[in-house]
Amino acid sequence: MKRRRLADYAPVASLVGLAVSSGALYFLGFAGFNQWYLAFFAYVPFAEFVRRAGSGKAAFWTGWLMGLVTHLGGYYWIPATIERFGGFPWPLALLFDVLLCSWGGLSFGLLAWGLKRWWMAGGRPFPSLIAGVVFIEFAYPLLFPSYLANSFWQLPVFLQVAEIGGPLLLSAVVVSVATALYLLLRWRPGGEKFPRIPVLVAAAALAATLAYGALRIEQVDAGQREAEPLRVGIVQVNMGTYQKHEEPEEGHRRHVADSLALQAAGVDLIVWPESAYLYTVPWEPGSDLSEYVTRRADVAGEIRTPLLFGAPRIDRSGGGRPRLYNSALLLDASGKVLGSTDKTYLLAFGEYLPFGETFPWLYDLSPHSGRFTPGTRLEALPFGGYRVGALICYEDVLPGFTRKLVNATRPNLLVNLTNDAWFGATTEPEIHLALSVFRAVEHRRWLVRATNSGISAVVDPVGRIVARSGQMTRETVRATVRWQSGQTLYGFAGDWIGWLSTAAVAWAFFRLWRHGHLRLRWRRAKPLPGTRVKGGR
Repeated sequence: MKRRRLADYAPVASLVGLAVSSGALYFLGFAGFNQWYLAFFAYVPFAEFVRRAGSGKAAFWTGWLMGLVTHLGGYYWIPATIERFGGFPWPLALLFDVLLCSWGGLSFGLLAWGLKRWWMAGGRPFPSLIAGVVFIEFAYPLLFPSYLANSFWQLPVFLQVAEIGGPLLLSAVVVSVATALYLLLRWRPGGEKFPRIPVLVAAAALAATLAYGALRIEQVDAGQREAEPLRVGIVQVNMGTYQKHEEPEEGHRRHVADSLALQAAGVDLIVWPESAYLYTVPWEPGSDLSEYVTRRADVAGEIRTPLLFGAPRIDRSGGGRPRLYNSALLLDASGKVLGSTDKTYLLAFGEYLPFGETFPWLYDLSPHSGRFTPGTRLEALPFGGYRVGALICYEDVLPGFTRKLVNATRPNLLVNLTNDAWFGATTEPEIHLALSVFRAVEHRRWLVRATNSGISAVVDPVGRIVARSGQMTRETVRATVRWQSGQTLYGFAGDWIGWLSTAAVAWAFFRLWRHGHLRLRWRRAKPLPGTRVKGGR
C-alpha cells in the first residue's frame, strides 16, 4: 500500500481552511458580533472552495462544514439554554445543538453542491452565486430565520431597500459585491478577461442602495412631522424565567410599581413584555381587569393608563383538554379589555414539542417544554381610533408572518412582546433585536419591543433605534412614536426576489438535466450552450 505524504492532504486542508474562514467571516459579521464589513467578504472563500472542490460531493461537504461553523459560532448560546431550561444533561444538550447547527449547515452544503454542478457545466459565478444565496435564504426552513442582510442592522442607510424587497434584496446586493470581489481577486493581467460587468453591476447596486437609503430616510423623516404622536413607556423588570414563576407576586409588584412611575411621567400607553402577567384572567372583550392588574399587587396607587401586556390564556370551551394560548391583551384606562390576540407561531421545544400531541409521552422526556396551542386569529388591537399589531415572542423575526398580519389588519403601530431571559447575558437578545429592525422598515411603521430582561427598544420607520434598554437590567424606556399608515412595495409584493431566484434555480437545474449534468448515467453530459467548460475550475 502506498503511504500518503503530508502534501497529499494539502487539497483537503485548503478546503477545510476556506470553509472555516468563510463560516467565521459570516458569524463575526452578523448581528451579535457586529463586524458588519466582514459580510462583504463572507462568500469570497466560499466561492473559492466551490471552485477548488473536485466534485459536487466534495463541494457539498465543504459547504456543510462552512455552514456548521457559521451556526455554531453565531448560536453558541443554544447548548446552555437547552441544558438549563430543557432539563437535559450537557452532553445531550450539546448533541442537540450540533444537530440543529448541522441542519443549518446543510443549506450551505446544498448551495455549494448546486453551484459546483453549474460551474462544472460552464456556468459562471456571476450571477449564479447571487441567485443561489437568495434562493437558500428564501426557501430553506430554519428554526431562527436569518439573512446575510441582518449584518447591517445598525446602518439605516443600507436598510431602506427592505421596503422594496425585504432583507432578501439587501442580501442580493451584498452577495453581488462579494462575487465581484472574488472575481477581482482571481483576475490576473494576461489571463482571463477583466470581470468588468460583475464589477460594474455590483458597484452600481451598492451605490444605488446607499443613494436610495439616504433619499428615503430624508423623505420618511419629513413625513413623520405630520403624524399624530403617542408617548409610550416600556416596563422591563429583569426577572429570570424560573424566578418569575417562583415569585409571581414579586414580578407583578415590580410591573405595577414601574408602571406607576411611567404613568406619573405622562405616557399614553404602557407596555409589558410577553407572559408578564402569570395569572389566569378573563379575556373576552369588555371584561374588567382593573382588579387584576393593580389590586393584586402590594403597591399604592392604581394604573389609570392604557396597558398592553402578555399573559397566558386558557380556553376551556369545546370539551377535552383545556387549550393554553400565549396571548397579548390591551386594556383601556379603566382596566377594560379592548382586544386580545394569540401567538400564532410557537417556538419548537420551548412552547411545544413537535409530535407531542400525537405522542404525549414526549413531554415526560422534556418536562420544561410548554404545551401551548397556536392561535388562529389575526387581529389588530383597537386603540383610540388606531390599530396596534401585536407580535409575540419571535414572530417579529418572521417577515412573511408580519407581512400577513399587516396586510390583514392594517395596524398603525407594531408592538413586540417577548422574553429573552432564557438566553441570559449572551448575544441572543441583540440578534433578536437586529432581526426585528427590518420589520419597521419593511412596512414603515414604528416598532415597540418590550422584553423581560432586555433588550427593550423603540425603532422608527427607517430602522433607527431611538430608545433602548440595557441587557439584564431593571429599567423603564420612554419614547414618542407616531401612528403610521400606508403600504410599501414589500407589503404588496412580498418576497418577489425570492420567487425570482426560485425560478432562476429551477431553470438552471432544468438546463443541467437537459444537457446530462445531473447524474443520468445513460446520457452523456454536454456543455451548456454558449459556455466554455473548464472543469469547474
